[in-house]
Amino acid sequence: MKILFLTLGFVAVLFQSAVARSNATVDSVIKSSFTNVSKIEPKQLILTKKQFSKVKQRAKAQVKTRIYRYYAIKSGSKNLGYGVLISKKVRTKKATVLYAFDHSGRLKFTEIMAFAEPPEFIPGKTWMGQLQNQQSSAKLTVGKDIPTISGSTLSANSLTSGARIARAIYEIVLK
Repeated sequence: MKILFLTLGFVAVLFQSAVARSNATVDSVIKSSFTNVSKIEPKQLILTKKQFSKVKQRAKAQVKTRIYRYYAIKSGSKNLGYGVLISKKVRTKKATVLYAFDHSGRLKFTEIMAFAEPPEFIPGKTWMGQLQNQQSSAKLTVGKDIPTISGSTLSANSLTSGARIARAIYEIVLK
């Protein structure tokens, strides 16, 4: 009986740690980074074939879907920026990341909303901080303007290619 309870406890711990999720909601993350936010409007986007092709070309990354969720961030009637959710495979499982751009196209912040890989592959706050306040001209390429992470190279590549895809969507469709 003791072995059964230990086994069940072990299985429960495995399932809880199977997906690392941020405790933060999209609204709370956006409101902590933008001032005077009065409204966050969730929206769906389906890229046309032409837009899809342009996004792939501009992002210089593999793009597998034409469907995205984004958020219009407003203060009254004034548009403050947009947040774009990107889900990408890291190794064998997906990570969902929110990339937010201000009205000038600057990548204001990046927040991991869900990460299905083991928690040790989640980039630290210091590395994630490098993706904050990136100008629209930044290449966002690991090994060039973004340093690599020892032991988490696939995570770094996934997050930076996601940032390039989100920026391309912003520039081509949302701007």
